Amino acid sequence: MNEVIKKIKETAKKVQTKINKKQKPEVSIPIRSLSNVNYDPKVGYFELKGAKKVRALTVNTIKSFAQTLKMMTLSKQVVEGNDMATKREAYYVSKNWGDARFNEQPESDAVMDDIEAMFMVNREQLGFVPEEKGGDIAGALTVIDKDLTTGKEIEIDCTKFGSGAYSIPSSVEQLKFKTDAKFILAIETAGMFQRLVKHNYWKKTNSILISMGGVPTRACRRFIRRLADDKKIPVYVFTDSDPYGFMSIYRTLKVGSGNAAHINKYFCVPQARFLGVTPQDIIDYKLPTHPLKDVDKKKIKDVLKNDPFVREHKEWKKALELMQKMGQRAEQQALAAWGLNYVMNTYLPDKIKDTKKFLP
Repeated sequence: MNEVIKKIKETAKKVQTKINKKQKPEVSIPIRSLSNVNYDPKVGYFELKGAKKVRALTVNTIKSFAQTLKMMTLSKQVVEGNDMATKREAYYVSKNWGDARFNEQPESDAVMDDIEAMFMVNREQLGFVPEEKGGDIAGALTVIDKDLTTGKEIEIDCTKFGSGAYSIPSSVEQLKFKTDAKFILAIETAGMFQRLVKHNYWKKTNSILISMGGVPTRACRRFIRRLADDKKIPVYVFTDSDPYGFMSIYRTLKVGSGNAAHINKYFCVPQARFLGVTPQDIIDYKLPTHPLKDVDKKKIKDVLKNDPFVREHKEWKKALELMQKMGQRAEQQALAAWGLNYVMNTYLPDKIKDTKKFLP
């Protein structure tokens, strides 16, 4: 029996047994927040502590309890039918659940995440897939996938997309790889990715370029993790110099988040290192800047106080305190102030010369 279906049936049986005994049925769900995670650099990602919330069947919680059971039922139907449902489709299916229907998609997403955490699986195993695109790839890599009709292996050469790129699929577990690349460069913005692709940066450096498009999707993170593990390739991350690029994009890729701590071990890339743009780069390369927004200042203050990753790595504490003192942030594209291709001709070669100086 599929492991997910087995867990759903076991949970349903426990609920039924409690009801038959005229007792309140309940489900126990790990609390998904930074306050409930440990970070050990030797492990490499945020892990859940033991704190849990109990969702019981009471007058006040009857709707959320019913929604949890209905979402589990939908998961069972999808997995048993060897099908899939997008998160958006799951939300619309709930419109047939009467009083248990969701009013907005964030509500259904939250229940889906709770079930993930309860069973310690990822949502793809539950049969649910996100709407968002996984990320784009260009460079010295051949991806081996399977033909959906015949089941035969097909090879996809990521050097043969011209001005385009290979798009990471929503599920990457079946993929295999061929490459002799020296490193993976994960890039925050699509614009910077396009510049490096247009000028064949990957060919000059024998590298693999990956466009994350902001906070990388799970599929993108899992792809990078599987590729880096399989081929033992270093991963360098290139983002804007702002708290969002540091702690929402880079930190999520490297060690995960509190909200997804139950699956961080699958989706994090502990071997990732931060290439830049750093606060020190703003000074060293005399980059044009923008003042920190109030939300930036708040995020710096919050992570300095509460983030286990920053507490563990003093280099990041120092970098964030420097940004706080400067009161300035800078975009990747600010390097264009010194020439459109300054990033390829000067900045990236300078940085990659000494990877030991990268932020952890």
